[in-house]
Amino acid sequence: MFSYLQKIGRALMVPVAVMPAAAVLMGVGYWIDPAGWGGNNALAAFFIKSGAAIIDNMSVLFAIGVAYGMSRDKDGAAALAGFIGFMVVTTLCSAGAVAQIGLVEITTNSELAFSKINNQFVGILSGVIAAEIYNRFYRVELPKALSFFSGKRLVPIVTSVVAMALSFVLMYVWPVVFSGLVGFGTQVTEMGNVGAGIYGFFNRLLIPLGLHHALNAVFWFDLAGINDLGNFWAGQEALDSGAAVLGETGRYMAGFFPVMMFGLPGAALAIYHTARPENKAKVASIMVAAAFCSFFTGVTEPLEFAFMFVAPLLYVVHALLTGVSVFIAASMQWIAGFGFSAGLVDLVLSSQTPLANQPLMLVAQGFVFFVLYYFVFRGLILTFNLKTPGREAADNDETAQDPSAGASSHGEVAGLVLRLLGGKDNLTLIDNCATRLRLEVKDSDQVAVSELKKHVPGVIVASKTALQVVIGPEVEFVADELKQLANA
Repeated sequence: MFSYLQKIGRALMVPVAVMPAAAVLMGVGYWIDPAGWGGNNALAAFFIKSGAAIIDNMSVLFAIGVAYGMSRDKDGAAALAGFIGFMVVTTLCSAGAVAQIGLVEITTNSELAFSKINNQFVGILSGVIAAEIYNRFYRVELPKALSFFSGKRLVPIVTSVVAMALSFVLMYVWPVVFSGLVGFGTQVTEMGNVGAGIYGFFNRLLIPLGLHHALNAVFWFDLAGINDLGNFWAGQEALDSGAAVLGETGRYMAGFFPVMMFGLPGAALAIYHTARPENKAKVASIMVAAAFCSFFTGVTEPLEFAFMFVAPLLYVVHALLTGVSVFIAASMQWIAGFGFSAGLVDLVLSSQTPLANQPLMLVAQGFVFFVLYYFVFRGLILTFNLKTPGREAADNDETAQDPSAGASSHGEVAGLVLRLLGGKDNLTLIDNCATRLRLEVKDSDQVAVSELKKHVPGVIVASKTALQVVIGPEVEFVADELKQLANA
């Protein structure tokens, strides 16, 4: 199960890789027009809408990216199937479609639930299902009369049918899940500052499923009469009407600023410092961009998805620390709010509002959380040898060097590896991660392991049919050459 989650985590890097660019675009737009958010400046609107085109469609990006990344040969047919599966589920489980189909009675609560069906959880689920269907059916041959629909053309068709079955299940299950989350959120608000911390914990914990929006709807908007975000930005009007309390309104937002602006960048620094020396340049490029997005705009997904699945322990600790931060800010009545997310832009924007209270203390708290995140993440990564980005090649004291150094080309390295693997007849699957070839063979006894170790930094025989060949940073090019040779 853990290895399967790691596989999903690697696949998620496909859509996550575009998020930093989108977040930067939106952040620049907000910076240009901090008051109107594009309403007063055409250039700001151009930047904001360009970034929003990606951020607002995260769910479908996950469906496409996961399906593509988990498919056996990274084929576009799998990506298309992921998109089709997602569209079928979100269309059939939309409030209007559910009411028209008539299988489930539409109530106020269930209508709200179905209006939130377009979420990351459904995107990831659709992508995983599409990839599994692709891997199972992409070589199926139908009778001659239906031969046009054989192989990869069959995958989207089967995916659509399975997505229909999934939609049927979700029509009954999703309102229950959603209502449970909303009911839980309502009870938490009755617990005061402790409840705020609990909310912060579950807000982060539910992000992998995309279900944190259900909780946000309770705390931030007027679903249950709390309307923390709405009252905060209403300012003096809300204060005069009794709908807001100075030092309390905004407590479900304020504690996120120290985490998103400082804590997660501290975690990124820890991930960089614990990466293998030969991988640090690559890890730095990812972590710097992701940390900047988290600090400047409050978009945390590029950082969180980098360790969410490959090191779940770190993510649980991250959720706990977020809860602590929200609790501290609420208890001390250090208040700021956001309209987009808890980044620098929104901190500056909200600092002058009537309900803001000592927002600079959130910065001071942030410095403490930067140090806390750095040392906690660094300690856990080293203590438990967690495979965060850049550390995957550390198994068995391997040194992920480039075996193609010198006169050998990527094609020559691939040819050598293929021969020592027992030839293409013994090779059934070719995949790769950051530094390794991840291979499946018919029989590992046919692999010349000792000879192969003379030409590459390391070889790991995981089972009778699975092995890994350590190549180094150029592994993707070697994998491409190996696939061409195997399919020749």
